[in-house]
Amino acid sequence: MATVLVVDDSAVDRLRAEKLLAKEIGLTVRSATNGKEALEQLRRELPDIVITDMQMPEMDGLQLVEEIRSKFPAVPVILMTAHGSEELAVQALQRGAASYVPKRNLARDLPETIDSVLGMSKANRGKQRLLECLIDTQSHFVLENDTTVIASLIGHLENNLTRMKLCDENGLIRVAVALREAIVNAMQHGNLEIHSSLREGDEKVFYAQVEERRQTEPYQDRRVHVYAKESHREAYYVVRDEGPGYDPTTLPDPTDPSNIDKPSGRGLLLIRTFMDEVHHNKSGNEITMIKRRDK
Repeated sequence: MATVLVVDDSAVDRLRAEKLLAKEIGLTVRSATNGKEALEQLRRELPDIVITDMQMPEMDGLQLVEEIRSKFPAVPVILMTAHGSEELAVQALQRGAASYVPKRNLARDLPETIDSVLGMSKANRGKQRLLECLIDTQSHFVLENDTTVIASLIGHLENNLTRMKLCDENGLIRVAVALREAIVNAMQHGNLEIHSSLREGDEKVFYAQVEERRQTEPYQDRRVHVYAKESHREAYYVVRDEGPGYDPTTLPDPTDPSNIDKPSGRGLLLIRTFMDEVHHNKSGNEITMIKRRDK
């Protein structure tokens, strides 16, 4: 059973998160009231994942993320953001956090986020040492609109990153999160043409429409193309869907703290934060992402 460390100075919010994690997700939960206390626990015993509030006394979430990235890089951190902490959250993502969940959407978004980040983290820890004589790798995958294949694909691509020694274990998780966001977006919003605003209401409606369109023309025949090229210098990824596309210039800036709680910008914020270079084609159905070697 995976172990999670919840860090929050608010007893109410901390207990709310603990209940959700223990009873609904089935994790072993430990807790701390601030960043300093969390670091003391990390020195004694490493959890599988840390979930932290942003605004806390003594050591805030941003400082905690930096300390964990420096001293415990194999432990991923998920942020719990509240109104007023958006700017800090953007900085924390830039400095090492693996993902974030707005507190107001905790029950809705935390289980899926935990599952995604924890799955990638565990996969990284189980990798074997690979050949060091490989110069570069290239691959092209054509995917149906089935999100269950994404973890296996990303695991394969992470192996290539490990071969090339492009980033540390924390960096692998961040690249994995960015790739997953891009591929899910291509499937659900690109090929199936489902607007992200549906997730603001009843999520069951959103996923019901996903399943319906996966079996309906013209959506069911569309595919997602994933191109990857990795070398010792950089990793280059292209994700392209076969949907009608959109004008990418109309997207709100996801790095603007005022947009951090908007469902339509969450994935792009993570992608732009975790990748060194990101751009779309003019028709909006293709995204290119570049991750350069850690210095």
